Amino acid sequence: MSAILSIEGLTVGLPKGADRPHALSRVTLELRAGEILCVVGESGSGKSMTASAILRLLPPNVAIEAGRILFEGKDLAAATEAEMRAIRGAGIAMIFQEPMTALNPLRTIGDQIGEMFRIHTDLGRAETDKRALALLEDVHIPDPKLAMRAYPHELSGGQRQRAMIAMALALSPRVLIADEPTTALDVTTQAQILALIRDLQRRLGTAVLFITHDFGVVAEIADRVAVMQHGILVEQGEAAEVLQRPQHAYTQALIAAVPPLTAPPPRAFSSEAILRLEGVSKTYRNGGFFGRGKRVTRAVRDVSLVLPRGGTLGIVGESGSGKSTLARCIMHLVKPDAGVIRLGDTDLASLSPAQLRASAKRIQMVFQDPYGSLNPRRRAGELVAQGPMVHGMARGPAMARARELFALVGLDPAAIDRFPHEFSGGQRQRIGIARALALDPEVLVADEPVSALDVSVQAQVLKLLAELRARLGLSIVLITHDLRVAVQVCDLVAVMKDGEVVEHGPIGRVFEAPEHEYTRSLLASVPGRDFALAKGAAPLSRV
Repeated sequence: MSAILSIEGLTVGLPKGADRPHALSRVTLELRAGEILCVVGESGSGKSMTASAILRLLPPNVAIEAGRILFEGKDLAAATEAEMRAIRGAGIAMIFQEPMTALNPLRTIGDQIGEMFRIHTDLGRAETDKRALALLEDVHIPDPKLAMRAYPHELSGGQRQRAMIAMALALSPRVLIADEPTTALDVTTQAQILALIRDLQRRLGTAVLFITHDFGVVAEIADRVAVMQHGILVEQGEAAEVLQRPQHAYTQALIAAVPPLTAPPPRAFSSEAILRLEGVSKTYRNGGFFGRGKRVTRAVRDVSLVLPRGGTLGIVGESGSGKSTLARCIMHLVKPDAGVIRLGDTDLASLSPAQLRASAKRIQMVFQDPYGSLNPRRRAGELVAQGPMVHGMARGPAMARARELFALVGLDPAAIDRFPHEFSGGQRQRIGIARALALDPEVLVADEPVSALDVSVQAQVLKLLAELRARLGLSIVLITHDLRVAVQVCDLVAVMKDGEVVEHGPIGRVFEAPEHEYTRSLLASVPGRDFALAKGAAPLSRV
């Protein structure tokens, strides 16, 4: 097949003071007509910068210093801005990682898709609306006529991503760039989006440049693979060849970090319950004046679960399954409508506000977004020391405790004077874990603690949680939509759907012989499932 897009010796410079002089260094790559090329690497590897350079959407003070970007024979590196405007959307289109950020919250989906035709064609309003509706039908969005009139916040994450794909395909581009389009989605939605992109590529003959950090996704969708590290292309080749016989040490490390789907041998833990949920329910009621048009959402329905002392209970399910609401009920961030939550012998629902604050020392939470949950105006050490100081510890001993916790979670104790933005995503999550451990809790509730991290950083954080559990005798509730994450560290698992637990039990039994159809569908939807299964037993310590 001939190359429709060729990158030759591309070098992109970074401003003075950056960690390294170049975002990209002498990158040579080609995308062939009708293929899916996956560009893989961790955050900072240069994969998204490559996409930005192709479309000439580079950040300020970042510029192409050398090389060519040939699209159908034309060098985009030397093209004028007017020429690039004609190519963007019509010749090369892009699906962005976070559709809620990329979509205008003040305009309907139909209006935003129609804008592609208003800018690039002379079509009238009626024909524009007709084509926008047809695109939404092509990407299999539920009730496309309703989606046309909806605003972005009224759609689910998967529906917003489908709308972004429809917009990208509006002008039948020859090249489609997909920048981490499934990272934040649950496994079933992820599988649907990957199947949709593959179907569109085959049906329309579009060449796809697919950017990802996940080799499970690569195994699912790629024809060829290019691996990037620190702005350098370290390996490329046919997907099967790279997956089965990786040559570069970095590629081997990325593949080794892909979580397996095989449950390891069961781990011994106490039969004593440290946390017990009995008939917990939570219903949200919102919308409408004077009760008219009010929407009722039964987020959690009669959930009963037990967390053994020293064990890890995974709660898995799709977005909207109720797992995060259940975590908030456990933490009493929201008050359950019914049921009992016992921490040891203590019924948390029966406690006064003052008693609840005192019991907070026994149960702490690690949040999904480590940057959003850390105050950007306070130094990292102060954030970790804050809990002990609130509970009466003097500042000096609290800061000394913060240094100890930094060392415990694998951070340099000298870094306590830095601000959150000066740390990487994985380091920020370690700070979040250190903050949760500052009060010596018995139970740690971790709500999607690795969903926003690269697979190699995911592996590091999950290994840390397993080590802390063994060293400190922690009991952990792990909320996740990724079954590959759950199988690495969980002893027990509960599968939630529409607010209910549809299946629960030992992780090995549930994964190897799932009884409920929904559990089977979740397992079948894991990207690169056969590849993950072939990797064998989990590498993390289970002691």
